[in-house]
Amino acid sequence: VQLQASGGGLVQAGGSLRLSCSASGFSLDYHCIGWFRQAPGKDREGVSFISSSGGTTHYSDSVKGRFTISRDNAGNTVYLLMNNLKPEDTAIYFCAAKFGDGIYYYLDEYSYWGQGTLVTVSS
Repeated sequence: VQLQASGGGLVQAGGSLRLSCSASGFSLDYHCIGWFRQAPGKDREGVSFISSSGGTTHYSDSVKGRFTISRDNAGNTVYLLMNNLKPEDTAIYFCAAKFGDGIYYYLDEYSYWGQGTLVTVSS
């Protein structure tokens, strides 16, 4: 059972990246997926969440209007499209999965975690 986050990189402010979260060993179908990030010296924070059906999404205030979360259950992948990136978005981004049909906001609720992908936004 493994989650794999990918798609990070170095981008200039105002640029875009698309992160992917793929699963092996289990299906993401019945899982809420959360994207979290951790900047140097800071706590891990929730960025965006999507319910198992994809019908409900949530964004933190800091990324609302710039980031879009989506999922492809057939492809067992969840995406985070990040537009208009800012230097303060620089962090390691993690995806996590929690079984259930609700939407979950807290780190402790998540059972499976990917290893993280680094996003660096230069000014």
